[in-house]
Amino acid sequence: MSDFTMINCCLILGACLLSSQVVWSQRVRVEYEVTAYPNSSVNLRCEFINSGNTKLTQVSWMFERVEGDRHNIAVFHPNYGASFPNKEFEGRVNFTRGSLENPSIRIDKLKMADAGRYICEYATYPSGNEQGTTTLIMLAKPKNSATAIPVRAGPSEVVVASCVAAQGKPEATISWITTIAGRYNNTSVPEVDGTVTVKSEFRMVPTPAENGKELTCLVTQRTQSEPKSFTLKLVVEYPPTVTIDGYDNNWYMGRTDAVLTCEADANPEPTEITWTTTSGQMPPSVRVEHNRLLVRKVDETVNTTFVCEVKNRLGAGKKELSATVIESTEDPSSAGVVAGAILGSFLALVLVGALVTVLVMRSRRQQHGYSGDGEQSAYGNKTRLFGGKKASKNGTGANNNGPIYTYRESDPGALTEKCNEFPHMTASTPTAHDILLSGELNEAERRKFDALNDSLEEEEEEERYDRFSGLPPSYQIHRHEDECAPYLDDDMESQRDGSIISRTAIYV
Repeated sequence: MSDFTMINCCLILGACLLSSQVVWSQRVRVEYEVTAYPNSSVNLRCEFINSGNTKLTQVSWMFERVEGDRHNIAVFHPNYGASFPNKEFEGRVNFTRGSLENPSIRIDKLKMADAGRYICEYATYPSGNEQGTTTLIMLAKPKNSATAIPVRAGPSEVVVASCVAAQGKPEATISWITTIAGRYNNTSVPEVDGTVTVKSEFRMVPTPAENGKELTCLVTQRTQSEPKSFTLKLVVEYPPTVTIDGYDNNWYMGRTDAVLTCEADANPEPTEITWTTTSGQMPPSVRVEHNRLLVRKVDETVNTTFVCEVKNRLGAGKKELSATVIESTEDPSSAGVVAGAILGSFLALVLVGALVTVLVMRSRRQQHGYSGDGEQSAYGNKTRLFGGKKASKNGTGANNNGPIYTYRESDPGALTEKCNEFPHMTASTPTAHDILLSGELNEAERRKFDALNDSLEEEEEEERYDRFSGLPPSYQIHRHEDECAPYLDDDMESQRDGSIISRTAIYV
């Protein structure tokens, strides 16, 4: 027989033995893997199925912490009963049923060192030993914690936060979530009981701007249903940075209650705030209230440089502010009120001026019967009579020698001229009033005639009264059909001053 044939026979025989071993081992039923926690209990199940003609003589449980290093921890014999030869498991291991068909055991007060392989082995006849193996995995929930480490601001990279998952099994995984520029590294330390402690440190270059910013540590481990998170706020310590607020460049003489506030950005909190001046003496009108400096009244003494110094346990910071006092006779805060009053007064004057202008123009139009172009002006339903211009010195009115214009109610808008000629006067010689009432001259010429008329009236006054001395007090108005339109004589009434007015409607 050749060597090749011998090798094939050996391979076939080995395959048959392995297949028979698999079939035999399948008759010992166990759980492939179980998990448990320290100080708890666990049941390791085992049974022999389909024994048939196979005779079961004894069953044993063996513990293998390291592969190849087995220790017998429990034995059951149908005649001799149960025994527990291993001192490490003494008092902690027991058979649950105590039979060859079901030799399951329970282990109490588990330790992390109890993790390993547990073999349930049967001694049978005639097939020999048959066994099944269960792996016990001991789990430990890690003790998670995280903390921010106070650091001082500086140029070097330092650890600013730490996250720990202690005594866990299997070992935990730690990660960080943050927007801060930095990095982290994890280290694992095995414990004597078989657990593992994982520690993660976050490193960065600390600056005052990072103080109070947040970062989150995430711990992931098999015993946790979800990652455990810890949100931390960075603690970066630095000495005070000082600013002075409240100065508006408007400290004028006499201003009251001007306030300066000293603000400090520091960690830890400031322990001392001091106000001084570069001149060495605080002005008498100044009162200091912790971080506030109150100027009760601005005068020349506060025209100085104020200094605010702030201290904490890391150091001190200061800030200077030079105040300049300006001259002012009034409070600039009232400038808006004054401007409003001036504007309101101006608008009022404009309105009054406009109203006066309208009234003056209307009065001028009403003083003349006709406009300069000969057109008739509107007077409503009234009668206008033009009499003497002025009264005489003795109080008696001048005689009316001009035309009389009347407005008839029966004919709206029409003016009728009544003749006012008397026997002793020449109709061809017009008086100053006749010229003024004609509406042919402008305003400047009218004023000239008024002045001339005033001087002439006094000279002619006596002559007028001499001519009309024979007339009764009530003048008789005669009709002149060829010169004037007809009108009613009884509507007119003469006055003592020599003027004639209408009884029904008069406009003077």
